[in-house]
Amino acid sequence: MGKAMYAGSSSPEVPEEIRLLCMLHNIGATTPEKSLSLPEIRDWTAQEISTVQPQLQNLMSLGYVESSKTEGVDKYHVTLDGIRKVLSMYS
Repeated sequence: MGKAMYAGSSSPEVPEEIRLLCMLHNIGATTPEKSLSLPEIRDWTAQEISTVQPQLQNLMSLGYVESSKTEGVDKYHVTLDGIRKVLSMYS
């Protein structure tokens, strides 16, 4: 997706999974009730599921994203630690 600058950051490189974390946060996927499925995340990011899925797995291993099942569909949302990570990027 290219380079991005974040609020006062002097580093132009932001890992793709952190960009995904910021996107999930910014569109409000911050509670189980507001979780998004892989197809919904694909639509928001314009990336293939095969690209997004490993990023989500990494974010889950870091504790920044959780998954839940709704009517048999895996959905993803940002955790409190993930929210803190996103907000720390803007300070």
